[in-house]
Amino acid sequence: MKILQLGKFYPIRGGVEKVMWDLTRGLSARDVDCDMLCACLSGETDPKDEALRQEDGSLRFNDHGRVFRVKALSKKAATMISPAMLSWLRRYRDDYDIIHVHHPDPMAAAALRLSGFKGKVVLHWHSDILSQKYLLALYRPLQNWLVRRADVIVGTTPAYIKSSPWLKDVQSKCTYVPIGIEAIDPDPDGAAAIRERFPGKSILFSLGRLVPYKGYPVLIRAMKQLPEKYQLLIGGTGPLRKELEELIDSEKLTERVCLEGYIPDEKIPSYYGACDIFVLSSIMKTEAFGIVQAEAMSCGKPVVATKIPGSGVSWVNEDGVSGRNVTPGDHAQIAAAIEDVSERYRDFSEGARARFEELFCEEKMINSILKIYEALV
Repeated sequence: MKILQLGKFYPIRGGVEKVMWDLTRGLSARDVDCDMLCACLSGETDPKDEALRQEDGSLRFNDHGRVFRVKALSKKAATMISPAMLSWLRRYRDDYDIIHVHHPDPMAAAALRLSGFKGKVVLHWHSDILSQKYLLALYRPLQNWLVRRADVIVGTTPAYIKSSPWLKDVQSKCTYVPIGIEAIDPDPDGAAAIRERFPGKSILFSLGRLVPYKGYPVLIRAMKQLPEKYQLLIGGTGPLRKELEELIDSEKLTERVCLEGYIPDEKIPSYYGACDIFVLSSIMKTEAFGIVQAEAMSCGKPVVATKIPGSGVSWVNEDGVSGRNVTPGDHAQIAAAIEDVSERYRDFSEGARARFEELFCEEKMINSILKIYEALV
């Protein structure tokens, strides 16, 4: 059984790419032949992966797992334009029994369509295309073909699979596998250093790009309704930074809300360790899963999240067990949920860790995907 994970970008930044990377690494560690094909712009590298580099330019995890990075000419509408992906797949298509294509990625779908591949196809439906309406209009025929071509369609939550209008007629071949991660291991010294900056405070943490769908203005306004003991730290960069800084200043919250900027991967465990509650304030279905919730739960941190219609976010965070879910865009509800979680902190903390162990371990994701492959060959 030889598998190819197909789609998305390198270096690994977003959740879709991380799932591909983790599946390739995890399956190959079990002696399953699994490669990954993605596109990258010229000159883009990740220094931490240099130890994996081979003479042919690929990255090798072990004898069973490689990552092939082909050249992209440009990046448009969150899609790599890579004719090299088409030619690579046509050349090597017969090396694989299953191609596991990760959606949304029009370039990967086009490469599969034009490759002439005759084997089994697993379609991983991470999310609908929501923001690029003009792209969807052009891509729709290819997307419809991909849905028909897939032997199995895998979602990340049952809620998203059921709500997607593009999958309503193919529910019989749909299933779901929650995204699994390695548990975060907080650095005690790093966490202590962060807490020393805010002595006696209950630290709220949020992590993500500073973009509209994350709902950060709502979260910042919620701080106005919370007692002085709460301190909010927001990690991430993005186009809304200046707007958020102005809002923090106008609301007189400069001492209580800190925009931490880009947090390197090696520092993120310290923030999870330092915080008391993780908050995901997203307001749009663009937030399909929220891997950061699972990361927080792995540290036993309760979550306050939102009930976005059609999204899987509120399924990941089980209301009343691992935290609380509130109406998107309602800062008063966010504030009330934070206080509720604080009052019953131990119960929610234990519930968060238990839910992670039950659903979001990387090992369970790999086991589930492997069973899907084995049923196809």
